[in-house]
Amino acid sequence: MTSASMPPATPATANATDSPVLDTARRAREAATVLAPLPRTARDGALLAIADALVERTAEITAANAEDIAKARETGTAEAIVDRLTLTPERVAAIAADVRDVVALPDPVGEVVRGSTLPNGLELRQVRVPLGVVGIIYEARPNVTVDAAALCLKSGNAVLLRGSSSAYASNRALVAVLRDAVASAGLPADAVQLVPGLSRDSVTELMTARGLVDVLIPRGGASLIRTVVEGSTVPVIETGTGNCHVYVDERADVDMAVDILVNAKAQRPSVCNAAETVLVHEGVADVFLPRALEALAAAGVTVHGDAAWQKAGADVVAATEEDWESEYLSYDIAAAVVPDLDAAVAHIRRYSSGHTEAIVTRDTAAARRFVSLVDSTAVMVNASTRFTDGSQFGFGAEIGISTQKLHARGPMGLPELTSTKYVVTGDGHVRG
Repeated sequence: MTSASMPPATPATANATDSPVLDTARRAREAATVLAPLPRTARDGALLAIADALVERTAEITAANAEDIAKARETGTAEAIVDRLTLTPERVAAIAADVRDVVALPDPVGEVVRGSTLPNGLELRQVRVPLGVVGIIYEARPNVTVDAAALCLKSGNAVLLRGSSSAYASNRALVAVLRDAVASAGLPADAVQLVPGLSRDSVTELMTARGLVDVLIPRGGASLIRTVVEGSTVPVIETGTGNCHVYVDERADVDMAVDILVNAKAQRPSVCNAAETVLVHEGVADVFLPRALEALAAAGVTVHGDAAWQKAGADVVAATEEDWESEYLSYDIAAAVVPDLDAAVAHIRRYSSGHTEAIVTRDTAAARRFVSLVDSTAVMVNASTRFTDGSQFGFGAEIGISTQKLHARGPMGLPELTSTKYVVTGDGHVRG
């Protein structure tokens, strides 16, 4: 967590009354103090109310979403981004189902992380507690609005949501539904708020609301994440972009490798755990490349390849340095043939964003070596990169995938939205 070692501070503007953003943060702080001691039943009741309200008000939500989609298409927004932005009745129902799944998850608040009785008789317990006020800054994915709110409420946190202007109508409608549902369950509506304003100034105010906001979590592209990490005085949990790799080893099952590659790239290319580069051991290239090219072409994927891939397929586009660095989020993939596993690892170390990498191999030793050498949040052995996901890991709806190494790493579920405090119980103990 960036800046985690810095002591709490109250910004000079914290008592100002002329800032809608700070007023919103202040109300969130008050709501957080109400949420923290509430029992699980109260928080779960609010989540069930949210799930019901999403279904009941689907028409209202999709109508607002249609406004955002129309504006996106008018401005020439890429279809991959439009897909992220889109809320169909089926997707709203799925989001509501995810909220119900969160209700069923264990409550992290109050969980004893560790405990012991010290030699002097003091009872020591380290217990999970809410972070407090969590700010989420994210791009055109309105489902994040509900996922973030649900996970923050479940873990006893108030949440401030700052989505992109491209999803403003959708987010405004969703937050209206969430606030009404939360209030109907007897919790403070200000536990869920949309950060006012569409300018960058509102983002800057949120990033510098130290003393009112406890942590920020950015979700989106590299530019957004870099801006938040570098410009925030509020501690940041850094989520990362997904330049994910699939390495096909010399002893890979070719059928399995083709299936994994196509799934990792084409099952849903607009998400961060989609594969963006495939690396193939030269010992299996002659067999694998023709099969892979045929399967990728059938899935509508354009290959940006090195000389070996270009020789294997007439439609392969020559890869550039930019291709190795790209998170396409589209039906494109970079491709190279490498001499061995170590060369594949070297390529991954140079270009990976640290999200997810996969190896396909029947060689147990090769798999172990790959796992030990690759330093990403998730490493898949004979499985698609698409499994790096909170729901797939059994965590419920995730709030993001952290690619840093402090506090949280990988898919962030409920425990990652808590901190801890020590509770020490004595019987008149004094220190000598």
